[in-house]
Amino acid sequence: MIRTSLAALAACLALVPSFALAEGPAEKLTVYKGATLIDGTGAPPRPGMSILVKGERIERVWKDGEIAFKLPPETAVVDVAGQYVLPGLIDSHEHLATPPNRRFAEAHLKRDLYSGVTAIRDMADDLRNVADLSRATRIGEIPGPDIYYAALMAGPSFFEDARVQAASLGAKGGEVSWMQAITPQTDLPLAVAQARGIGASAIKIYANLPGEEVARITAEAHRQGVPIWAHAAVFPATPAQVLDAGADAVSHVCMLAYQVSDQIPGQYHNRAAVQEEKFGKSVHPEIAKLLAKMKADGAVLDATVRIYEAMKGRPTKPYCSTELAAQITNQALKAGVIISAGTDGFSAPDAAFPALYEELELLVNRAEFTPMQAIVAATRNGALSVRKDPDFGTIEAGKLANLVFTRQDPSKDIGALRTLTLTVKRGKAYPRTDYDPKADAAVRKED
Repeated sequence: MIRTSLAALAACLALVPSFALAEGPAEKLTVYKGATLIDGTGAPPRPGMSILVKGERIERVWKDGEIAFKLPPETAVVDVAGQYVLPGLIDSHEHLATPPNRRFAEAHLKRDLYSGVTAIRDMADDLRNVADLSRATRIGEIPGPDIYYAALMAGPSFFEDARVQAASLGAKGGEVSWMQAITPQTDLPLAVAQARGIGASAIKIYANLPGEEVARITAEAHRQGVPIWAHAAVFPATPAQVLDAGADAVSHVCMLAYQVSDQIPGQYHNRAAVQEEKFGKSVHPEIAKLLAKMKADGAVLDATVRIYEAMKGRPTKPYCSTELAAQITNQALKAGVIISAGTDGFSAPDAAFPALYEELELLVNRAEFTPMQAIVAATRNGALSVRKDPDFGTIEAGKLANLVFTRQDPSKDIGALRTLTLTVKRGKAYPRTDYDPKADAAVRKED
């Protein structure tokens, strides 16, 4: 038997480094007092609400006068009476580094943040660059939203795309951890592990893969706890095959329309336009099946209506009209599908606000969302497009303190987002008055 005297024990404890016992600095306490709360769930606005922020998280949300709550004396009080507060906005479809351009990306990230965007999904780029941008915005080295990013997987023929070469300079596209070519011989446990190793939040299944490969990738990713973000059609994999595989989120609403085409294209780059003549005003039976599957599985639709509007100005004919994109998005809304707000592009270099505002206005004006439904798409649903158990996207105790304050009510008029006064990201305040849109516009125009 070994006996240890109290003196010996005390001597051992004396050897423990003092920093192991030291307490960290106290977290800052701030209360935003008196705003009308739009919490991101779709619930009606609640006036006279206060939000206590501790460090980077929401500590408490309450209505003034309804409960007795004494603030600690060190709490900073910000009077926001007469304003509206909603969760930080989320753009569920951006591309920051194809090709990489640090100045350009930083200018867009800054505009996003000072416009209320506190999180984005980067949908496959040069992740060497995106990973560093994510680190820099996360620690406040540069102003910008939190960045959740995907590693790309596609069939070997896809990697002839010039964008792939731009996003994998110094290496061979298809053979790097952030852009992998998949064949039946691919060691998928290793491929998924390599995507995880570069810090990817998810795997994006992009193009030129049959349904059985989409299913194989999805099964292995889910086994390793990695979400799947996919194009709604992967060519030749159909939308039904993508959804049957268990994709967590699918992008580009018009790609669902390929389920109705007489023949789905074999590859992404030579796809024909969807057959719009097959669509009337009612829900097409094949689309109804897809929407029912998405609702049952909780799959998120990253609709990107804006990209179809942007395609109108391109030299080549768009594969789908804004009208059909808006129609199917509205049908998805009525079917109970979770719809997020993604842009897949940037607003004009000299625009004071980011493309997400354009997407939200299209959802309201073309897809017949109410302003509140559009807000939910850009808050709670945007968070769900990242992962199924997000700690952001709504205003409630325990969630990240990502907040947007406006002078006018965006639940009545989505254009009221342009009256934004303050963004709070992870508890840190970014007043709109600190932002110079013209200075960043000059950088975007140059680059």
